[in-house]
Amino acid sequence: MLEGRRIVLGVTGGIAAYKAIELSRRLVLAGAHVVPVMTEAAMNMVGPTTMTALGSEPVKTSLWADSHPIPHTHLGQTADLIVVCPATARILSDYRTGRSADLLSATLIATEAPVVVCPAMHTEMWNHPAVQDNVSVLEGRGVIIVPPEEGPLAGGDIGAGRLASPESVFDVIASTLTGDIAGRAVGERPTRGPTSLAGRRVLITAGGTREAIDPVRFIGNRSSGKQGHALAEVALSRGADVTLVTTSSLGSDPAVNRVSVTTAAEMLEAVTSRADSNDVIIMAAAVADFRPKSAAERKLKKNDGVPNIELEPTEDILATLGASRRTGQVLVGFAAETDDLVANAASKLARKGADLLVANNVAMPGVGFAHDTNAVTILDADGGSVEIPLSSKTAIAQVILDAVENRLSPIES
Repeated sequence: MLEGRRIVLGVTGGIAAYKAIELSRRLVLAGAHVVPVMTEAAMNMVGPTTMTALGSEPVKTSLWADSHPIPHTHLGQTADLIVVCPATARILSDYRTGRSADLLSATLIATEAPVVVCPAMHTEMWNHPAVQDNVSVLEGRGVIIVPPEEGPLAGGDIGAGRLASPESVFDVIASTLTGDIAGRAVGERPTRGPTSLAGRRVLITAGGTREAIDPVRFIGNRSSGKQGHALAEVALSRGADVTLVTTSSLGSDPAVNRVSVTTAAEMLEAVTSRADSNDVIIMAAAVADFRPKSAAERKLKKNDGVPNIELEPTEDILATLGASRRTGQVLVGFAAETDDLVANAASKLARKGADLLVANNVAMPGVGFAHDTNAVTILDADGGSVEIPLSSKTAIAQVILDAVENRLSPIES
């Protein structure tokens, strides 16, 4: 699967460093050439002899004790991918600020290869605003974050911050190196950065619509808007002019043109009135399929008995956009499913006239509504598909926008 791939495995001084041993073993068995790089603190957790034995060459630990005169540059330039597992709060801070404190941090700064970072620390540290800000900034730069899990931690505590399993980290690495999204060559690093969407207008919808039953109650769904808002943040970080049509109360960057709506009808009007002026439309919102035919003007009382609520279908916004979009516009739909994921998603993609369909199984743990993580399958109108294992919603947004960029025609000069 990973034959010929050169992977730098960075190990820092977290208690979960022992899991890097299993990750290295899996990568080597898959055919990868693994170069272990350990920080000084990591050697207090795992013996370098063990990492050398299970890697493809001796552990590297210092800028000054290597046969190569500039080892960090050599490692950065020759790597197909760099993974940091586990990543402590210290390495996240160094990487975010560009601080070259040791061989590993210098290598991270000296590479243009994809970087996968696997944070692991105690819950209080993981939840600290500084750590969360560092993670957010790194994600915005295109770093792939494998979020920590909840479970037993050092000292007998239980909570968020537990390193993702070696199986999950391996799947992210394999997906990054072997994915072929919408024509991207295998292993080719996707275009990311502050200018890759410069000059493009991107409209994104987010959140779940609410259809009134009476002044108090409504028909809705569990969508939080986190995936749509993550897409808006990543598109903005790539230089796009972003419009976000959202039902969510989540915050957004002041540079985003935010349009707040509540119902499917309001979202339809907000989107269709702006559609022609946008190069990309991403319908990440969970739009209600039905609404009450008429809403009660006063609160329905339990004493009045069970109400007879007549429903009618809401407008199909994605199909409307697919039928009327202009030439060159890229249209992306979403599908939240609980069974027959690929079959249902493929059917929706064909019916709606979209270019890409992002499907997730919301019955799976950690996937979809209200979670900070997601796992999706992206189908394209040409018959291609790619699976993205459980990752942060910002990481998912990066991959979706990579696929979008590969379908955009060059801007005419």
